[in-house]
Amino acid sequence: MSEPANPSTLLDTLVVGAGITGLTLAFDLQQKSSGTAHPAKVLIAESQSRVGGRIVTASGDGFLWEEGPNSFAPTPELLQLAVEVGLKDELVFADGKLPRFVYWQGELMPVPMSPPAIVSSKLLTWRGKLRAFFGALGFVPPAMADVGSEETVASFFERHLGREVLRRLVEPFVSGVYAGDPRQLSARAAFGRVARMAEAGGGLVAGAIRTSRQKPKTKATPDPNVPQPKRGQLGSFRRGLATLPEAIADRLGDAVQLNWHLIRVRPTERRTYIAEFSTPDGPKRVEARSVVLTTPTYVTADLFDPLHGEIARALRGFVYPSVACVVLGYPTSAFKRPLNGFGNLIPRNQGIRTLGTIWSSSLFSGRAPEGWNLLINFIGGTGDPAIAELEKEEIVRVVHRDLLKTLLARDVDPKVLAVHLWKRAIPQYCLGHHQRWEQIDRGLQEFPGLYLCGNYSDGVAVGDCVRRARDRAAQIRQYLASATV
Repeated sequence: MSEPANPSTLLDTLVVGAGITGLTLAFDLQQKSSGTAHPAKVLIAESQSRVGGRIVTASGDGFLWEEGPNSFAPTPELLQLAVEVGLKDELVFADGKLPRFVYWQGELMPVPMSPPAIVSSKLLTWRGKLRAFFGALGFVPPAMADVGSEETVASFFERHLGREVLRRLVEPFVSGVYAGDPRQLSARAAFGRVARMAEAGGGLVAGAIRTSRQKPKTKATPDPNVPQPKRGQLGSFRRGLATLPEAIADRLGDAVQLNWHLIRVRPTERRTYIAEFSTPDGPKRVEARSVVLTTPTYVTADLFDPLHGEIARALRGFVYPSVACVVLGYPTSAFKRPLNGFGNLIPRNQGIRTLGTIWSSSLFSGRAPEGWNLLINFIGGTGDPAIAELEKEEIVRVVHRDLLKTLLARDVDPKVLAVHLWKRAIPQYCLGHHQRWEQIDRGLQEFPGLYLCGNYSDGVAVGDCVRRARDRAAQIRQYLASATV
C-alpha cells in the first residue's frame, strides 16, 4: 500500500459516506471556503457506486417512485441548500391540507389536525377525548421512569394523553417514522420537542406556551430567493428526491470518489489521520487533518474496534430493524374511494401486517400514468423481523392482501414496480440513547478532528440530516482554524 501523499496534498477533511449528510457537509465546507486564500481540500469517499445513501429514486412504465425517504419537511436549511445547488425551480410541494388517515376497526379515519377536528373525530371516543383534554391541561399522574430517569414513548403519551391516543395515533405514527416500538423508544430522544414541553411544567399546553415565549422575539429576515412553503406542506423535486444528492455531487465534482471501501482509519503523531481504502484502482491511503464518518453505527463500530472499544460497544447498542418498501401501481377503478390524501397508517392491533401506505400519486403530480394510482407501502419493523426472511413475491402477496382490506374494492393484480428490502433500515432511539451518546462523546475527546455525523443521533428525517451536517461543518471549520499540523 502506497505511503500518504506529501504535505502539499494533505486533505483538510475526509468525509466517509456520500449520503445526503456527507454530501451536504462536504459542500458546506467547500462553499464557505471558496474565494478564500486557502480553499478547503475535501474528499468524499463512498463505498457504493452511486451517491444518495438511503435516498433512492426510480422510474419505469410511466411511474416515478421513491424506495427510501418519500418527501421532506421543507426546513430552512434544506430549502437553502436546494437553492444553492440550483434546484429552486425543481422544487415541488404537496398540498398541506391533504388529510392523513388511520385504519381503525375496518375504516379509514382522518387524523384530527385541529381542536374542532378532534371534537368531531370518530377516531377517538368521547372518553378518550376527555382524557386527552384534561391530560393536555396538566392533570397527569407522576412519571414512572422505565430506565433511570428515562420514560418510553408509550409510557409518556399514555400518561399525558391516555391509552386511546397512544394506540390510535402515537403507535401508528411511530410505525410510520421509525418502524419501531413505542415501548422501546425513549420519549426524550424520539419526541424531544414534546418531552421538553412536558418538562416546562403545567401540562403539554402550558409547556407549549412557555417554550414559545422563550424563543427569540426577533426573527431573521427570510431570504427572498428561498421559497416559503405554506404550513404543513411536504416537499420533493420534479424528478424525485435523488435530484438533491446528485446535484450536490455534481457541484463537488472530482471530490467525490465512488466504490471506495474504507478498511481502517488511524491517528498519526502529526495530529492527522490516515485512512486506508480499497478502490477500483487498487489500495489507496489518504491523509487528512479531520475525518467525518457518516456511516451507519454498525459500520462505524467496526472502524472503532482497534481504536476505542468503549465507543465501538456504544455504537453497537443501536438497533436497525428490517423494513421492506413495496411499490405497487393499481388502476384508479380498483379503489373503494378516490385517493385524496397523504396516505394511511395502521395500528399494530388491527390484524394487518403492513405498517402504512403513502398515496404517492396523490401527493405529487407526474408520479403515475393517467388512470393509475401509485402506492408506496412499508412492512416489517421492530415488531416484524420475519419480513427479512420472506421472498419478494411473498412480501408482495402480503401487502396486496392487506390493501384488499384497507383500500381496494376488488382483487386486481398490481403492477409490481419495486420491492426494496432494507435489512437495516432506521436507527431506533431506544432507552439509554442519550447515555450512549455521552459515552461516545467522552471517547471522541481522545481523537481531536475525528467526528461522527449520522441519523442515529438526533433526527432521522432528511431535513434533520441537512441541519446536522451544516452544524458539524461549522464545528470542523472552527477546529481547522485552531489546529496546526
